[in-house]
Amino acid sequence: MRVAAEQLQPPLDEWAQQRPASPQANPLIGQDRALAAIKQTMRIGGRYAHGYVVTTPGLRVLDVLHELQTRHQWVHFERFDWLYLANPDSANEPLCVNVPAGTARAVLEGLMEFFELELTDRDAALSKLLESFASERLARYLEKIKDKTFDDLPGKELAMVIVESDAQSNDFVLCDRVTETSLFGSIRLQSVEGTISSELHLIQPGSLLKANGGVLAIDAEELLTQPGLWRKLKYILRTSLFHWPQPGEANIAAYYQPEPVPIHLKVLLLGERSIYAQLRELDRDFDNLFPYLADFSSHYPVSQNPLVPYFDYLSYVEREAATLPLATSAIPLVLKYASRLSDYQTELSLDTIALMQLLREAAALAMEQDRDTIEHDTILAVLQQRLYRDGYIAELSRRQILEGQVYIETSGSVVGQVNGLTVVTMGGTEFGEPTRITATVHYGDGDIIDIDRKSELSGNIHTKGVMILSAYIANVFARSEEMRLSATIVFEQSYYEVDGDSASLAELCCLLSALAEAPLAQGLAITGAVDQFGRVQAIGAVNEKIEGHFALCQERGLDGTQGVIVPSANLSQLNLEPDVIAAVVAGQYHVYAIDDVAEALTLLTGEKQEQLYARIEKRLDQLQHYEPEQPWYKRIW
Repeated sequence: MRVAAEQLQPPLDEWAQQRPASPQANPLIGQDRALAAIKQTMRIGGRYAHGYVVTTPGLRVLDVLHELQTRHQWVHFERFDWLYLANPDSANEPLCVNVPAGTARAVLEGLMEFFELELTDRDAALSKLLESFASERLARYLEKIKDKTFDDLPGKELAMVIVESDAQSNDFVLCDRVTETSLFGSIRLQSVEGTISSELHLIQPGSLLKANGGVLAIDAEELLTQPGLWRKLKYILRTSLFHWPQPGEANIAAYYQPEPVPIHLKVLLLGERSIYAQLRELDRDFDNLFPYLADFSSHYPVSQNPLVPYFDYLSYVEREAATLPLATSAIPLVLKYASRLSDYQTELSLDTIALMQLLREAAALAMEQDRDTIEHDTILAVLQQRLYRDGYIAELSRRQILEGQVYIETSGSVVGQVNGLTVVTMGGTEFGEPTRITATVHYGDGDIIDIDRKSELSGNIHTKGVMILSAYIANVFARSEEMRLSATIVFEQSYYEVDGDSASLAELCCLLSALAEAPLAQGLAITGAVDQFGRVQAIGAVNEKIEGHFALCQERGLDGTQGVIVPSANLSQLNLEPDVIAAVVAGQYHVYAIDDVAEALTLLTGEKQEQLYARIEKRLDQLQHYEPEQPWYKRIW
């Protein structure tokens, strides 16, 4: 089936027309599944109700956390300010006291006024403190100091505020650079006249304490690179109590042990799915402590959701990029880029950073041109510049073909030779290019020899693909008796490991061409995986493969006979560059989509499958009764 030009990319103009006049910036579009999991995490109390957040490339976690805090009720814990107060009974064991959120400074002022009063005049001040700052721990502390003066307290300090909340404070703390100090805090040491000691002002809280009563988001990869931190975090979550480590190095004897802090918070681990899988497999406590999975999506499926909300997401990207506004004419190309990132026509990317980079590049170019908005031609110029910047290795590879150092035909027809389509990853660049596959047949026992596998240049998946096409040929031509033809197949001028099964259809057509002695059109390149029944299955990187072949044909000159054959299953992934689409519209280049090997053979040979298979059967029948003449040295004996 010849693919129409309108099938080579998504309906961009139709999508662009759905853009609302005033979209509302929203980074949470398309994340309903993850939001439901986070909502459930926050709703359930207890020590065993934390969550793991699967983050995707380009997700700006801080923006997501801010939006969640704005739109949703995070937690139901009561927030407090936490202080360490001088212990009248021990200089080295300050007491931990909590007071209502936002009142720590007022409590300290009240305590200072309390100490300035005479012992006989403190009853009213004591009652006022207890009424104004209701706290069981504060009441116990006031009971301890009601008959003490400031001079009775050890040291020169009264208090250290370790957690202070107010109306402007976030309900979450993000710890994305995880060390023992940044996560758990530390107690620093000082040397006074040769004596090593610590005091209240040297207590340094970490993210865990700062988030107490709220949400602590931790980068999982950073956390797990230091196993000791993971074990300590688990212990704190199980016991809901934070114990300070002894300050200083092991060879320094300095005892300073503040009272443990009660911990009530939600922990969200942020990381890749692979880390989540490893934690579930290797840590028996993980499932108990982190039962909720918030799976953020990297794509927005237009086939399942209305398109209009996606423009709210684009509005958020524009806001964060802080660039010139997008003109209406630029929207189709931005949507094309977003679709291309997702690899599907019916999905749009949620990679915020990649989209911001595109808009910032376009804005810089627009400002050079003294424009007030980002237009269609500006986005197009940016995309072309990227292709130029990233295309050096691809250009060198294509030049080898054009100069004849690598032999690839793009016209005429040859028996047992076909152009497959491959993707090359080299030097951080990925590009598609054609590769020549050849097959020869000879008298034998029906074995198909893969030269790449024999020379240990074949990966496991490619080897599997060759075995599948061998099974197909045996199923069709050797059901009742052994084939008397053997074959060899190889990727010509390939000096690196070949892997993947996307060339199995090309290899099968090449073998059948050699068996039937039917020439294959060299202007057509083919890609696709094949099963044992000859059905053609989807492959990856279809756009890169098509564009790589098109670039070579364009350099040599398009003659209207060239094109590519791809699986029909990949039609939903087509999103080709404008010059390829223009050539298809002009009839200079063609894209064909097929479902089985019969269609591929018809396009490549111009003959029906039945005709080709009849010739192969006739040839095999003749060889079935043929006895090869023995060499002279064997006839002597």
